[in-house]
Amino acid sequence: MNLEGLNNEQLKAVKHNNGPLLILAGAGSGKTKVLTMRVANLINEYNVKPSEILAITFTNKAANEMKERIHNVLGSVADNVRICTFHSFGLFILRREYEYIGYERNFTIIDSEDSLTLIKKILKELDKDANVYNPRAIRSKISGAKNELIDAKKYSLFANTEFEKVVEEVYIKYEEKLRLGNSFDFDDLLIAPIKIFRENKEVLEKYQNTFKYILIDEYQDTNEAQYILTKMIASKYRNICVVGDPDQSIYSFRGSNYRNILNFEKDYKEASIIVLEKNYRSTSNILNAANDIIKNNKNRKEKNLWTENGTGKKITYHRAENEKDEAYYVVKEIKKLDCPLSDIAVLYRTNAQSRNIEEALLRENIPFKVVGSFYFYNRKEIKDLIAYLKVIYNEKDDINLLRIINVPKRKIGLKTIENLTDIASLKGISIYDAIESGKELEFKKLIEELKVEKDNLSLTELVELVLEKSGMKASLLEEKTMESEIRLENLEEFKSITRGFEEKYGVVSLEEFLSEISLVSDVEEYKNNDSVVTLLTVHSAKGLEFKNVFIIGLEEGIFPHKNSFDSTQDMEEERRLCYVAVTRAKNNLWLINAKKRILYGTESSNPESRFIKEIDENYLNIDETVKTSPSKIFNSSNMIDDTITYTLGEKVKHAIYGIGVIVGIDDKILTIAFPYPHEIKKIMKGHKSTTKLN
Repeated sequence: MNLEGLNNEQLKAVKHNNGPLLILAGAGSGKTKVLTMRVANLINEYNVKPSEILAITFTNKAANEMKERIHNVLGSVADNVRICTFHSFGLFILRREYEYIGYERNFTIIDSEDSLTLIKKILKELDKDANVYNPRAIRSKISGAKNELIDAKKYSLFANTEFEKVVEEVYIKYEEKLRLGNSFDFDDLLIAPIKIFRENKEVLEKYQNTFKYILIDEYQDTNEAQYILTKMIASKYRNICVVGDPDQSIYSFRGSNYRNILNFEKDYKEASIIVLEKNYRSTSNILNAANDIIKNNKNRKEKNLWTENGTGKKITYHRAENEKDEAYYVVKEIKKLDCPLSDIAVLYRTNAQSRNIEEALLRENIPFKVVGSFYFYNRKEIKDLIAYLKVIYNEKDDINLLRIINVPKRKIGLKTIENLTDIASLKGISIYDAIESGKELEFKKLIEELKVEKDNLSLTELVELVLEKSGMKASLLEEKTMESEIRLENLEEFKSITRGFEEKYGVVSLEEFLSEISLVSDVEEYKNNDSVVTLLTVHSAKGLEFKNVFIIGLEEGIFPHKNSFDSTQDMEEERRLCYVAVTRAKNNLWLINAKKRILYGTESSNPESRFIKEIDENYLNIDETVKTSPSKIFNSSNMIDDTITYTLGEKVKHAIYGIGVIVGIDDKILTIAFPYPHEIKKIMKGHKSTTKLN
């Protein structure tokens, strides 16, 4: 096997054979390459069976990238290596061992929105005001408890406040309803396998003997449940290789614990440790600045990134007068760059900061996208269709049944639904089983018909039948609005997903398909192939790289965030977040802030971020350009005609996005719905990129 191109430390990591291995991989140090080659080397040089290797990543994107790379090295042999996310691995176990926790084979998985719906329903049953007891906060508490392996019974030990006591009540009922509905939530995909393993040693041993070699990427982002699950499987053979960087641990808000990687040597005292410090992404100036920032953290493993990419340009630092000037400065600098727009990213600490940048880019007709704002699987019509498929597969899934029992409208009122819910609750049965008469019985018969057909039709044929028989398609056709057209296009796009699935895997069961789409992240996976400027939070930027990066809002109270001031631990996470932001840049980096800013409706004067002060001035080029008024920059392009009037529902044509309908109007901005994949866009009133059609 060709191992050329690997540096000495990478080579050591690849050639390591048995026993625990910790790879501390700095940003841009080629860790994916190392993981890939390590898997290939275990198979080629040490005769490890591909089926004995388990490689776990955090995202579907990372898993697919690793599969592709290993396939390029090994060919079809690679198909027998299990490469997956934590949650898909959990589902893999549950599909085989569901009986051990009293579930039926046709269980379904509810997503975060369905979970929220269920919590709201429970609050209503408990006569608790959702305005007082925030359902999202309750869901977050339950999710946090599950990820710390605290079940509903144990939660009472932590319920000290009135709010936590309500959470406890909701948590108990929530678990009861999930079980009654033969359903799991996303967190259960990790919790349930651990429960099975703890109560059935023979099942645990089966998986220990199956997966003798375990590799885990981004180990610094693991939570308690992920840590325990992999530790249990690795405990017999101890051939566990973890890769990560404690300096890039930025997800404590969702339960990740960077100490898992810091404590790896305590868990595995015989562990080998390899540090990857050579960076293949950035210039020396950028890396030196990143090193300067992160060395101020106490809780970390010592490492110092370096590169052979050359010194590069100094980092530009600009202090603007206010948030508007900050945005205009960014756009002015973007216009100077001679590169594809896809090479440019603007990073910020919080989503609210994007608005001024968006407006400035709109004024100059520079195309952009905001990462994570709209997501195909979260669109109403798609969720409705998936709900139909889930109920066809598992009629006891009350959450999804309630979502579609009156979609499209079939005269089943709230009173009827409440009565059904009460009967089901009283008898301890599913809502489906409680249906005996009326319009709801017609719905039940429809589901029965579709259940019969699910094994006789292809996946795409079943989807088509659901759309026809349910009345969804007819209802949208009848509506004859731009929005309904867009929804129909989205439903057609769903069929292209099922066709693609069938082309890839051949004959596919409904079970397999639902399992696959249940594992799709709640945030659309980023694709950097559009010729647009990318706007995103630093959290969303993790794992990405761009030739040109602008980091805005580098002020005390914004970045670092004001919520981090009272805790050393929180401030260290903010510093790690800044380190991640800086190391996204390959060639050029701008650090920008404002003397004054209006954010969340409040004006403030913030000192420059401590992270700026931590960088040696030798790496900085301070740009003290006098501000240019917005009117001088932007009106010179003569792109705005402020005499045009608009009305809601009016059709317009955009030079890039095609024909859309106006769904919102405010002082200066039109909100326009365009067909998939463009969806909702905000365009300046009177901008010459957009013309009226009626």
